[in-house]
Amino acid sequence: MSIHVLNRKADSLRASSVLLTNINASKGMYEIIKSNLGPKGSYKMLVSASGGIKITKDGNVLLNEMMIQHPTATMLSRICSSIDETLGDGSSSNLIVATSLIYLSEKYILYENIHPRIITHGFDTVKNILLHTLEDMKIPINIDVKFDKEILYNVAKTCVRTKLPIPLADKLGDDLVESIKIIYNPDKQIDLHMIEIMDVKRNMSINTKLVRGMVLDHGCRHPNMPNKLTKCFILVLNVSLEFEKSEVYSSFVYSNAEDRDKLVESERKFTDDKVKKIIELKKQLVEKKLKEENEVYNFAVFNQKGIDPLSLDLLAKENIMALRRIKRRNLERIVLCCGGNPCNNVYDLCEEDVGYAGLVYEICINDEKYTFIEEVVNPKSCTLFIQAPNDYTIKQIKDAIRDGLRSIKNAIEDKCVISGAGSFEIMAYCKLKDEEKKIKGKQKFAFDIYANSLLNIPKVLLENSGLDIHQTLFNVIDKYNADRSEPLGVDLDTGEPIVAHLKGIYDNYCVKKQILSIATAISQQILLVDEIIRAGKSMGEEK
Repeated sequence: MSIHVLNRKADSLRASSVLLTNINASKGMYEIIKSNLGPKGSYKMLVSASGGIKITKDGNVLLNEMMIQHPTATMLSRICSSIDETLGDGSSSNLIVATSLIYLSEKYILYENIHPRIITHGFDTVKNILLHTLEDMKIPINIDVKFDKEILYNVAKTCVRTKLPIPLADKLGDDLVESIKIIYNPDKQIDLHMIEIMDVKRNMSINTKLVRGMVLDHGCRHPNMPNKLTKCFILVLNVSLEFEKSEVYSSFVYSNAEDRDKLVESERKFTDDKVKKIIELKKQLVEKKLKEENEVYNFAVFNQKGIDPLSLDLLAKENIMALRRIKRRNLERIVLCCGGNPCNNVYDLCEEDVGYAGLVYEICINDEKYTFIEEVVNPKSCTLFIQAPNDYTIKQIKDAIRDGLRSIKNAIEDKCVISGAGSFEIMAYCKLKDEEKKIKGKQKFAFDIYANSLLNIPKVLLENSGLDIHQTLFNVIDKYNADRSEPLGVDLDTGEPIVAHLKGIYDNYCVKKQILSIATAISQQILLVDEIIRAGKSMGEEK
């Protein structure tokens, strides 16, 4: 072969051998992933080379964590998992459709001698038809007019149920919608980083809680500081309240002990003056509120930089709670929750720089301190607090939360959803079978391949639910063909045809659209590969 003329140490596969190896790789990936699809899917246990264990049914985690050596399978896993990075869902469905398009082309290309170019050209025609079908299925929602919690809850629930047990997914779905509602602003893009996910490992049952405020993973560093404050002013600082080394080389020269004591005193005074400015602001605000409302208010300081023990002692004597070395991102969230302004100096502090929280308290879990900021007036940031007995469960819940949040975000940005439970795939199958009758020539085969590839989604859902695949699908397709007024899906508990959106089962429009685009593109590329060449520098080294 020509490659051996250029490099006699190279390995290569050509023609039908290439197609067979690509088809076998696709079948292997399909068989691995299909059992995970849907709410009734099973779990996989992944064991890393170092002995680490991960239990999951999330398609994106599986595709990224599995050790795959076959080049075609590696490419499939990377491309199909890319949809999860942007949209949060659809990795497994994407892989199932893409691999089905490849291996169902086998009989036409290898045994019917149809050129791959004819099949791949037909895929483009089919994709355009399906995109129009998808447009017709859209169920519009307008969050700007009314924040429809019910639809968004069902969108989140449908997504999270594929990754977690159903009771936990349903509880979590409500928290996810509430957290999106807190940070939602019609004039700005949704920033999911404003939702903090805090996890704690405890020997108890799994529990998740939405905190309408902030949870910080550390507490006070002084034994006499208060650990619970009500009606609390919040001051956010980025000011050093401790001695700092100079940025350049410097030295202080003194000739006797008195000069040294004065130097130490002036250094201490520089820091104490900044602390006293904070104390003055606290007294001023507390006295003002006492006169106006005849109620006692408290004061808390959250600082990005350090606070030394002597400064902490001064603050503790004034009953001020102070936390140091808080992450910059958390400071931004505190300001969004409580109001006020982050300050870089303490000499120009005023009332407008201070926020408010109805309750600030500290708790200790497994020798670790956590500070809660709650009862804020109009929060624009929040925290999802997870408690679970082990690391595997925590990681599983965090992955599901991220995917659920992105599914809600997708629905809001698309301003529409579509029916779930396999409704789109069944409707698309019937549509393609109708169009196939109108097509003349060999492109009919592409319609048949694509229709059966999409039908594999409801087939796999039924298989994972333990239902009769063929009888159930025949019933749904026959009922849909009898009256095409509504798209029909499958009830995975009973196997009966259902109008999925009336049962609260929704899919994201953008996810389905992306699946059609990615699955079509990757299957076309793989089917048109006619030679695999392995000829890197490490190949065929002479001993």
